[in-house]
Amino acid sequence: MPAFRFAAFLAVLLGLALPAMAQEEPVPSKCLAIAQATPKATFASFTPKALPVQTFVDGPVAITYAGHSTYVIETPGGVRLATDFSGVYGGDPLPRVVTMNKAHRTHFTDNPPPGVEYVLRGWNPQGGAARHALVLDDVYIRNVPTDIRAWGTGELERDGNSIFIFEVAGLCIGHLGHLHTRLSDQQFGAIGRLDVVMVPIDGGMTQSLGSMSEITTRLYSSVVLPMHRHSTPIGEFIERMGDGFAVDFRPSRTLELTLRTLPSRPTIIVLEGV
Repeated sequence: MPAFRFAAFLAVLLGLALPAMAQEEPVPSKCLAIAQATPKATFASFTPKALPVQTFVDGPVAITYAGHSTYVIETPGGVRLATDFSGVYGGDPLPRVVTMNKAHRTHFTDNPPPGVEYVLRGWNPQGGAARHALVLDDVYIRNVPTDIRAWGTGELERDGNSIFIFEVAGLCIGHLGHLHTRLSDQQFGAIGRLDVVMVPIDGGMTQSLGSMSEITTRLYSSVVLPMHRHSTPIGEFIERMGDGFAVDFRPSRTLELTLRTLPSRPTIIVLEGV
């Protein structure tokens, strides 16, 4: 394990008193292999008939910046996923799974294409926290709920956003969604290790660049993928992150990664279009 990854784990562990992993967790998470379970961390509800088995398929994971907060993830096993899906970006070819958040209309749609097999909303329309733990072929998708500022009033709404985590080919990939609040120690623990993190850097509609850079630094992922930029100069976010992170501008919208090809130094990778 690279030294900086071990340091990130220690940072999580030093901030938490962690019990053993709860037996009722539906699917073991490799991203929580060191962090283990956290106090008050709630995982998805599930039907305890036969636990689904995630298939391991070796090969690169392709991550494509589609637009706004939508990244398309294509697994080695051929599963296509789109994050914060509104129907504007990432719909062609049609993904099998879409995740959504409800900050405003550019992060969700009430009418997803009928061919989408799984629509995972980051909020629960019936109230309470959204809870997802989906195993589909070679990917395991789970979420960590966060609070959100209600549109138009600014009042805090419990569990209105979700950080979605995609575990595939040994990689832990996280999408912070429309994150409005700082993360608690329990939430950091529930996230666990993230090799790749997708971070909104608009500087205001989500959080300030200072706050977002603090969260990103604590996660200390090997790859940081900015998104939701609007008019914020990319250089402002890079400067906030400091010299501890390398910077790599790519002339393509697509990045291919494996566990073996992660950069040895944490790197902000700016794909074309961001």
